[in-house]
Amino acid sequence: MKHIYTSVDIGSDSIKVITCELYHNKLNLLAASSIESKGIKKGLIVNVEEAALSLRKALQEIESMLGISIRKVLASIPSYFAEFKMVQGSISLKGENGEPYSTVTGNEIVKVMQNAIQKESFSNNEMVTMLPIDFTLDEKEGIKDPKGLVGKDLFVRGVLVTVPKKNVYSVVGLIEGLGIEVVDISVNGINDYYAFKKEGTEEGLGAIINVGSETTTVSIYNKGILVKNSIIQMGGKNIDNDLAYMYKVPTSSAKKMKEKFALAHKMYAQVNDYYEIDSSDGETIRVNQYEVSEVVMSRLEEILSLAKKEIQILTNKPVHYIMLTGGVSNFLNFNLIASEIFGKDVIIDSVKLVGIRDNRYSVALGNIIYFMSKLKLKGKDYTMFTRTDEENLGTVKKNVSDESMLGKVFGYFFND
Repeated sequence: MKHIYTSVDIGSDSIKVITCELYHNKLNLLAASSIESKGIKKGLIVNVEEAALSLRKALQEIESMLGISIRKVLASIPSYFAEFKMVQGSISLKGENGEPYSTVTGNEIVKVMQNAIQKESFSNNEMVTMLPIDFTLDEKEGIKDPKGLVGKDLFVRGVLVTVPKKNVYSVVGLIEGLGIEVVDISVNGINDYYAFKKEGTEEGLGAIINVGSETTTVSIYNKGILVKNSIIQMGGKNIDNDLAYMYKVPTSSAKKMKEKFALAHKMYAQVNDYYEIDSSDGETIRVNQYEVSEVVMSRLEEILSLAKKEIQILTNKPVHYIMLTGGVSNFLNFNLIASEIFGKDVIIDSVKLVGIRDNRYSVALGNIIYFMSKLKLKGKDYTMFTRTDEENLGTVKKNVSDESMLGKVFGYFFND
C-alpha cells in the first residue's frame, strides 16, 4: 500500500492543496497548487459559490498533475474562538482469557481517549481533536506511546480542542459540496507546529506566529501541546493597502510591487533602485526601493509588535522559543525586522519540503504530518488513494464524484 495524503488550506489570499507520499519514512511531494481565493475573508467563508469555484480550480490543478481524481482530503479549520480544555480518561485492560492485564495496542489508545472525550459535553462547539500529553500504565507515568507495554490500567491526560460549529461546517460543507470526503480536520496552530517541529520544541513554553494575508495567528505551546491561541486582525493585505494609499495605485498593483520590489527592512534597500507603476489616474510614476521598504517596514513593525504583546497576554511566563511563519515571512530581509522586535534568537523557519519551499504551505503540510502522527499513535495503516488510483498515477482522470459525505464523524478517535 502506498501512503498518500492530500491536504487543503483555505486562506484569504489563496487556497493551497498539496498531495504527499510517505515513502521509506520520508515525505515526498507529488503535487501542489496555490490558487487565488475568492469568497474568503479573514479565513472565513463569506461567499460559498465563489469559494467553491476557487477550491475546484485548485483541486483540478492537482488532479491534472497526478492524473487521478481527488476523493479524500484533510482540512484546516479556522481557529476563531477555539477552546482548549484539559481532559483525563482511563480504562481497565483485559486479556483474551479474562486476565486483569493486557498488552496495549492502538485500539486501547483509542478507547482511553474516547473515555476522556465522552466525559465532556458540547453545546455550540465541535470537537476538532484531542492532543495527548502523556499516558500512565499502572505505576509508570509520563509515557508518550504505551503500545506494546503490558499492564492493568491505562490512563491518559490531554488537551481537547474545540471550535464553534460554524467554523467546522462551513469548511466541511464547502469541500464536501464538491463531492470530496473530509477524512480529518485540524486547526492552523497545530499544523504550523508539526510543519516545523524539531528538537527542543517539546521542551518548555513556545510560540509560533503565522503572519497571513488578512490575519496574524499567535499560538502558545506547552511542551509541544497547543494550549492557547489568538488572532490579530491584520496581515499582508494591510501592507498592500498602505502602498496603494501612499502611491495612489490600485491594490493589485501595490501587491505586485510589494512582492517583486520591496524589502521587509529598509537597511539594505537601494535609493537608486526604481520601480515603475501606473497610478489610478493612468500616470506612470517611479518609486525607489528605500521609500517603498519604509512603508512595508512600518506596517510590519506594527503587526509584529502586536503579536509580541499578544504573547504576553496569553502567558505571563517566559517563552523558550518564538517561530515566525506564514506567507508574509517569505519577505526578503524579514529576519531583520523580526530580530529587532523579538531579539536575535527568534526563529524564521521555512518549509523545507522540495517543491514547496514556501511558508504559505506550512499549514497544509503540517496537517499531513500531524495526521500521520495520529495514525502512528493508533497503530493504523491508511491511505487516501485506492489501489486503482495508485496504478493510474500519471494518467489523466478528472471525474470527481458528486456524492456528498456531509454528516460524517470526524477526529482520529473514530476513524478506522
